[in-house]
Amino acid sequence: MNRKDLVVLVADKDMEQALKGLLVRPEALNIRAIRADIFVHPQHDPACAQHGVAFLSRFAEQYHYGLLMFDHEGSGREPIPIQELQAKLNHKFQDSPWTDRARVIILSPELETWVWADSPHVDDVIGWKGKTPTLRQWLIAQGWLQQGQAKPDRPKEAFEAALRETRTPRSSSLYQQIANSVSLRRCQDTSFLEFQNILRNWFGNYISCI
Repeated sequence: MNRKDLVVLVADKDMEQALKGLLVRPEALNIRAIRADIFVHPQHDPACAQHGVAFLSRFAEQYHYGLLMFDHEGSGREPIPIQELQAKLNHKFQDSPWTDRARVIILSPELETWVWADSPHVDDVIGWKGKTPTLRQWLIAQGWLQQGQAKPDRPKEAFEAALRETRTPRSSSLYQQIANSVSLRRCQDTSFLEFQNILRNWFGNYISCI
């Protein structure tokens, strides 16, 4: 069987679009170009947390690697620390047909923490280009961001508030636009770095300074 490289199960369209935007930039991720399919679970984060391993297990013979991704917040598993929950689900993968070829990434608290890269492209996508005060100044003035803080504590709510301020319609395509354009070196979120490291371990024969 001619296996594809990667299958990913995500919790919503926003995450799907973000990954599509990232995976078309293999050089920025320091990986080779890969063939990947992304599935969105119709029952979102709780179903990914509870049934994601079983969902992906049906694809173990069709893909070389599998990835399960969902938000910690809204998953129904919030009382369980992320590292503990990830360890449990990775252990389930070990006991599945995937064995060591699949991993889980849990975003804390949610996908929008990836959005807040320190990049002018974020301002452009939100519709803030050329506005005064700057987006960062506005976030601080509105209480979404503290002085010296890299990202808002409530990244999703802050993102949606900024979109309302610019009257930019909320769309999953915004996540793809940001993922297509920002410098990935600027994103220091733990879950993003884990995502990047997993892909490099699996597909990392590309060396770049991007």
